[in-house]
Amino acid sequence: MRKGFWFGLVAAVSVAGAAHAASPIEGRWLTPVQHGVIEISSCGETICGRVVSSDRIKADPSLKDSENKDAALRGRPIKGLTMLAGFTGGPTEWKGGTAYNPDDGNTYKGSLKLSDPNTLKVTGCVVFPLCKTQTWTRAN
Repeated sequence: MRKGFWFGLVAAVSVAGAAHAASPIEGRWLTPVQHGVIEISSCGETICGRVVSSDRIKADPSLKDSENKDAALRGRPIKGLTMLAGFTGGPTEWKGGTAYNPDDGNTYKGSLKLSDPNTLKVTGCVVFPLCKTQTWTRAN
C-alpha cells in the first residue's frame, strides 16, 4: 500500500512539473525600435511581457509612462511595465492578448507567432485589418 502511495505522489509531481515547463516563447526579446528589450514569461495561465530596457530608459532610467491615455497611470515607470498581457495558446501562436505601446499610450489587440526559435512576430491591431507587425529577435 505504501509503495503505491509514493509512486502516485511521484507521478503527480512529475505531471505538475511538466505542466509548468517553460514555453518556447519565454525569454528576452529585442525589438526593432529603440533597442527595446522585453522579457516574456508565464503569468499564471497566460503569457505576458515586461519592458526591461530601451535607448530611452538608458538615457533616463526614471522614464515615466507619460503618454498613457489614463492620466492616473502617467507617473508609473516604463522599466518593468507590462506591455504584453493575456496571451493564450502555443506552442507557436498565442492570441487573445493585448499589446500596450508606451510611445503612444494605446493598447492594441494582439497576437504573437514564433516563426522560428529566435524570431517572434508581434502584431497589434486597432481593429482588424488595421494592424501592424514587428519582428522581434531573441536576445542571447
